[in-house]
Amino acid sequence: MLDAIRWDTDLIRRYDLAGPRYTSYPTAVQFHSQVGTFDLLHALRESRKALRPLSLYVHVPFCANICYYCACNKVITKDRGRAMPYLQRLEQEIQLIACHLDPGQKVEQLHFGGGTPTFLSHDELRQLMSHLRQHFNLLDDDSGDYGIEIDPREADWSTMGLLRELGFNRVSIGLQDLDPAVQRAVNRLQSLEETRAVIEAARTLQFRSINIDLIYGLPKQTPDNFARTVEEVINLQPDRLSVFNYAHLPERFMPQRRINSHELPEPAEKLQMLQRTIEQLTAAGYRYIGMDHFALPDDELAIAQEESTLQRNFQGYTTHGHCDLIGLGVSAISQIGDLYCQNSSDLTQYQNLLGGAQLATSRGLVCNQDDRVRRAVIQQLICNFSLGFEAIEQQFNIDFRGYFGDLWPQLQAMAEDGLIKLSNEGIEVLPAGRLLVRSVCMVFDTYLEQQNRQRFSRVI
Repeated sequence: MLDAIRWDTDLIRRYDLAGPRYTSYPTAVQFHSQVGTFDLLHALRESRKALRPLSLYVHVPFCANICYYCACNKVITKDRGRAMPYLQRLEQEIQLIACHLDPGQKVEQLHFGGGTPTFLSHDELRQLMSHLRQHFNLLDDDSGDYGIEIDPREADWSTMGLLRELGFNRVSIGLQDLDPAVQRAVNRLQSLEETRAVIEAARTLQFRSINIDLIYGLPKQTPDNFARTVEEVINLQPDRLSVFNYAHLPERFMPQRRINSHELPEPAEKLQMLQRTIEQLTAAGYRYIGMDHFALPDDELAIAQEESTLQRNFQGYTTHGHCDLIGLGVSAISQIGDLYCQNSSDLTQYQNLLGGAQLATSRGLVCNQDDRVRRAVIQQLICNFSLGFEAIEQQFNIDFRGYFGDLWPQLQAMAEDGLIKLSNEGIEVLPAGRLLVRSVCMVFDTYLEQQNRQRFSRVI
């Protein structure tokens, strides 16, 4: 069974290191300012020539209220009027990007993230989707994966009806924790009833998939009260669950400075929360996909993992990793062929650049051959918990053992510890190693030793 996990406290304590989440390799930490608009336009032309399908990510940065734990690129404002100038620049960006692509390139995947996408009014959402349909080849038969992040405090039945009408068929719902004391400690008061109402609307309106986000390690959480939250969430029966480890990095994310660090649970309590959550979700029939993600057995992610076709990109686990990912909006990241590039994370600069009819690309990276080899290795491990050497050797014309000879002692040590099974044919991540798959991937990360690991969250 692919979802089998064996909890080994000793292994977790030894391998629970800080490291990347590998939504890309190389990671965004390696992006630099020498990559700019010219590189993006070149990559778009190559995408057009190859007629590659597309995945669109649209970043809406506005939130009406601040959540203290949040590390997203956001603008906190009660002034709904601030959205209009941003949308005008976003529409310019859509137009500038789309003219370098072919109308035959179908948009298989679309995702609105933020911030809070439903901060936008109904008219603004209609206008934005109309503009996207005008310039990109969005599917009309409901066969695409078109998702949007929802804050139940910002959505009602009419909002859900509008989203369905506009073509969205997946929703991701931020919940984090249901305990009122925890909610007050992170400034996110959200009732179970509000969340249930949005989920009931999504089911009635035949949204294809519902995801719920939870966070463990927040202030005032205990293993018992978080277990109650998980039980209530299981009763809501989402198709997918993301259970994230809260990384307290107040020196990097200013809102986290409002969290009282003395109220954070101890590391042993966090481990207990994760262990109980895994037990609860497994008992309820959910499969561990990897990297904090769980899904029901009939979910597309679970099926893709069974068939060894699961992929991972800046949107997390996906079945659309073969698409070129176009990021639109402030701070949005694109992955087009071997190019990674990111828009300016500063709202004013983003708007000013587009106001001058320039794209807002501020940094990025072009993968070299070594990056491509390691990216393929990490992708296989983190998605399928296994790696066949022969496939990598044929794809890149290398001898795996020779290419990665300096890593062999680390891999052998992991094999002796029971994280992996290492053979002449490949690597299998064992049940005791699946929660620690990031640590296995980190062995192949050539950049990691040069980096400050405080930039990353811990594996568990």
